[in-house]
Amino acid sequence: MLPMKRPRLLAVQALPDYRLSLTFIDGQQLNIDLSRDLRAYPGLKPLLEAGAFEGATLGDDGWCVEWPDHDIQIGADTLYLDALAQNAVDENTRVFIDWRARTGLPLNQAAEALGVSTRSITRYSSGREPVPRSLALACLGWDFLQQQSSSARAAEETGRYTVTRKP
Repeated sequence: MLPMKRPRLLAVQALPDYRLSLTFIDGQQLNIDLSRDLRAYPGLKPLLEAGAFEGATLGDDGWCVEWPDHDIQIGADTLYLDALAQNAVDENTRVFIDWRARTGLPLNQAAEALGVSTRSITRYSSGREPVPRSLALACLGWDFLQQQSSSARAAEETGRYTVTRKP
């Protein structure tokens, strides 16, 4: 089966301990643990209330998971990268995919930042091919350089999640 160009969900199910079972349109099934993120990001904290997390549903035709009662949505692409990082079989892949999720850089900018081809970024981002240690180290080095620089930042200060309210 061909890989998805953009991750889109077919189904979502809330599991105990703030985990989600995700089924993507290409048939991939991944579980993701959101417990740490729910405590870390203020916009997600309402989901810690009793019974709130269990209200997870597909939103926007599978482009996000939403909790309508709290007006919270998390994009399928964010969930996909986070789930791949959590389920990665080796530390190098976990470092790389987490870096992609945190920075939010488009493929061409990620490739330029790490000094590799866009095709390489695409191959490693799917999680189907192990990431070389040199690329994981490049991610860590890029983060360090961004922390040293006052101009360009590796990620928004608030993290990778943004909460938008419907009018």
